[in-house]
Amino acid sequence: MSSLVLLSVSSCSGEDKITSNRGKVKFETISLSGKLAGRISKLYVEEGQQVKKGDTLAFIDVPEVMAKMMQVEGAIMSAQGQLEMAFNGATTEQLNQVDQKLKAAQAQLDFAQESFNRLEKMHKDSLVSQQQFDEVKMKLTMAKAQVHAVEAKKQEVTKGTRFEQISQAKGQLDRALGAKEEVTVASSEKYLIAPTDMSIETISLDEGELLTPGYTLFNGYKTNSIYFRFTIPESKIYEFKVNQELTLTNPYTKEDYQAKIIAIKQLPQYANITSTSPLYELDESIYELKIVPIGKVNNQSFYLNSTVLIK
Repeated sequence: MSSLVLLSVSSCSGEDKITSNRGKVKFETISLSGKLAGRISKLYVEEGQQVKKGDTLAFIDVPEVMAKMMQVEGAIMSAQGQLEMAFNGATTEQLNQVDQKLKAAQAQLDFAQESFNRLEKMHKDSLVSQQQFDEVKMKLTMAKAQVHAVEAKKQEVTKGTRFEQISQAKGQLDRALGAKEEVTVASSEKYLIAPTDMSIETISLDEGELLTPGYTLFNGYKTNSIYFRFTIPESKIYEFKVNQELTLTNPYTKEDYQAKIIAIKQLPQYANITSTSPLYELDESIYELKIVPIGKVNNQSFYLNSTVLIK
């Protein structure tokens, strides 16, 4: 038992003498906020309510998620079609179209060749101008280029799809699937789920109000996360050690609890001091004791920031 006695009974006067070194009851806090901007469609809990891990706390209406999902589904269908075309190669209809284009290009080349032959003889006899001859010559060159282009296209279609085209189609499909996964995750964010057993202390918005990303909607305390915080001056801190067991008492219910110190750390001078009128020198350092109960403790035995003493 610590030599620091916070509550003692005087045998002479019969009155309780409480020193300034007293602790406060604390709970581990938890805050829940939304990742997406949306309107609060439904609140399923009320302030002061106890909830279990996995319980749905609120539903956030995010219309953009549904629209984005439709876009992503369309992109996936398009990418899958491109990939199938890349693997299967050209269809019979596509090959027929290329053949028809080649025939048309060859007909234009034949016509351009005949026109060039006629005007070439006339040009030699000075029956046509140089400009007319140059125009026919240019059309012949263009017709030859068109035939070469269609022949190259036919060769490409006949040999099958290039590896680069297949890789490109796969990349587009992977990108579309990744976008769908992103939208699916965003869709799950429409529901705010309790990450652990907790009590809901405050709800910052009402149904119908707009929730912005990162704005805290729920504040609460983790269930069974009670601990006790004491602030001790430097002159008395050496009376305490980490893992030291203590007996704590609630001065109002007179209940005793076994507890253990799990951490001792120095506090800045402006920190929150648990003692009401600290009896220590101003130049003394202040330390915090974090003490947890040993075994199960009924949370209803304590209230946040209520007083607890070392017996």
